[in-house]
Amino acid sequence: MTEVRRCLAGLLLALLGMGLAAADSLGLDGEGFDHYTLALTWHSGFCDTHSRPPEECRERQAGQGFVLHGLWPSLPERFARDGVDRPQWWRKGCFIEQPRADGSFCRAHPPFQLPAPLAEALDDGMPGRASCLDRYQYAKHAACLALDAEDYFAASLTLLERVNASAFADFVVLNQGGEVARNELIGAFEAAFGRDTGRALRLECRGRGNRRLSEVRIGIAVDRLSDFPDAESLVEQRPGRCHSRVQIPAAG
Repeated sequence: MTEVRRCLAGLLLALLGMGLAAADSLGLDGEGFDHYTLALTWHSGFCDTHSRPPEECRERQAGQGFVLHGLWPSLPERFARDGVDRPQWWRKGCFIEQPRADGSFCRAHPPFQLPAPLAEALDDGMPGRASCLDRYQYAKHAACLALDAEDYFAASLTLLERVNASAFADFVVLNQGGEVARNELIGAFEAAFGRDTGRALRLECRGRGNRRLSEVRIGIAVDRLSDFPDAESLVEQRPGRCHSRVQIPAAG
């Protein structure tokens, strides 16, 4: 385990001691939707494919594991009853109900008043927080579902650490700076989490020809969140559009 991952693990243990990320809280009291999508960024792949990298790309040296993008509930039943479809939900989320405020999220939304250990862990596990990604993710994906912010972020970080502690993350880290077959990535996921679990994995790539790994998305049943990454907790995702050969950018 790298020093960055070891530090994050220690912070998460502190959260567990505070009861903020206890196993029984990982369900987040989510009701009215089927599953979550855990979106984890391969930070160097994300940064390398932006002509004007955001602030978090200028400071963080990534490549020691995945970082948190978000935890996204699937289409809630009450929105579906009102005629909202999946593409609309993914595009707008809670902004369907509460329109997005004008201006940047750093200006339009106040910072979260999180316990210090959780805030420190989130700074490390979600570098996009430098651009107020945490405020955006919560406003779009959680605010209209009455998900508590502390539980939401503590659970998200716990899920992140479980992935980064896996053989799948080890495979990606080991192959950074090189190129692997897309099916090798899926195979590494199944080797880590169980036969046929690759259907729960969506690979996202950027750059010319969709060749550079930028993110992975994992489907998790809402009522089995605490069991993740057990195979029974995983939910099938739609396939991504990565090239058959995938580059894994290394940290700069």
